[in-house]
Amino acid sequence: MNKKALIKELISDFHTTPLRVQKRRELQLPLELDKIIVVTGMRRSGKTSLLLGAIQELRQRLPKESILYLNFEDERLHLEANDLDIILQSYRELYPHIELDKCYFFFDEIQEIEGWEKFVRRIDESVSRHLFVTGSNAKLLGSDIATALRGRSLRYEVFPLSFGEFLDFMQIPRDANSASDKAQRATAFTRYLQEGGFPELVFIPDVTTRRKILQEYFDVMIFKDLIERYHESNVVALKYFLKRVIEGVGSPLSIAKIHNEMKSAGFRIAKNTLHDYLEMAQAVYFGVIASRYDPSIVRRELSEKKVYVIDNGFLTALTYRYSQEQGKLLENLVAIELQRRGIPLLFAKGQKECDFIVENEGELIPLQVSIDMSFAPTKERELAGLLTAAKYVAATRGIIVTLEQEEDFDLEGIHVEILPAWKFLLEGF
Repeated sequence: MNKKALIKELISDFHTTPLRVQKRRELQLPLELDKIIVVTGMRRSGKTSLLLGAIQELRQRLPKESILYLNFEDERLHLEANDLDIILQSYRELYPHIELDKCYFFFDEIQEIEGWEKFVRRIDESVSRHLFVTGSNAKLLGSDIATALRGRSLRYEVFPLSFGEFLDFMQIPRDANSASDKAQRATAFTRYLQEGGFPELVFIPDVTTRRKILQEYFDVMIFKDLIERYHESNVVALKYFLKRVIEGVGSPLSIAKIHNEMKSAGFRIAKNTLHDYLEMAQAVYFGVIASRYDPSIVRRELSEKKVYVIDNGFLTALTYRYSQEQGKLLENLVAIELQRRGIPLLFAKGQKECDFIVENEGELIPLQVSIDMSFAPTKERELAGLLTAAKYVAATRGIIVTLEQEEDFDLEGIHVEILPAWKFLLEGF
């Protein structure tokens, strides 16, 4: 089958196949903005579902033929940049009566085609202003957009489910009032803490199967997003490095230390290659970097770093240690929630440490994460770090996120709020 015939078949199949009802997410894409909508996020986080939800909404008021959807990861498609015009040719031949300027174009994982941005820009300039594209590589899409689309696009990041969305998917009320609802919410939180929030896994009842799927996600990310995209051949070293990063979640990251460990283990690899691996992990949304807080942006960039992982499920599926370390799981959960809200990840380190310094609407808020504050030495340590950080950034309040405790009080001129994690995740600041 030639390329044009295949594209026509894919377009027709999409129009004749009923869409599954998509679960509603907190993020809803704008349908009428005069911008190219760019959706990025890790694989399996829900980008395609978000597009299909938008398409379902459009189908309520537009004929199906006015909506074109193509998934560029379809194994039948082997397109290059020069082939992209065949898409428009095929569409025009299939539906000659359709006015293309009123059509909506949805291109899923278009980053698979080198030079895609010029094609998208051409559609935006001369065909239709209704364009939606997705991709799984923040760095690649970001540079492509910056150079070719120049202010024409609006970008949205998709994360695995928030805790609120997780409850929605499980049909558990967020504002639980009855004892039964509260018990269900508590059970759901325990699972969310341990296994994260990838949408597909919510409805799989068996924990062993869920973990196998998470391991498969990890392998696909390595081979599809890292090995193929970056032409990296040292698969064993890359896997070792990423798992070593996972084991150090929430702790200062030392590339030099990992490099020495790998050399001792027999790996022949340059230290700069490990820095490249870390950048690659960020680009595909696997790793999230926290910097040491400093009023100087330059010094922040040059400071030591910590790494967090996009979903708690990876922590427990890829290494056994986190099944016993609820404190690190909770810290990672808070870090990803801050990132989801668009808050830069910063931490304070000096004589006393503070897990996060939150920049929220012009206010700096020190935030600690502690599983249990009932043990006096733990409470003393966490409060000392919080108060030191509060004075350093001239904050008037601080937050401690715990597993279950809730309390607020004033201490040394600082208003301290101790919040259970479920409440922080649902209500924020």
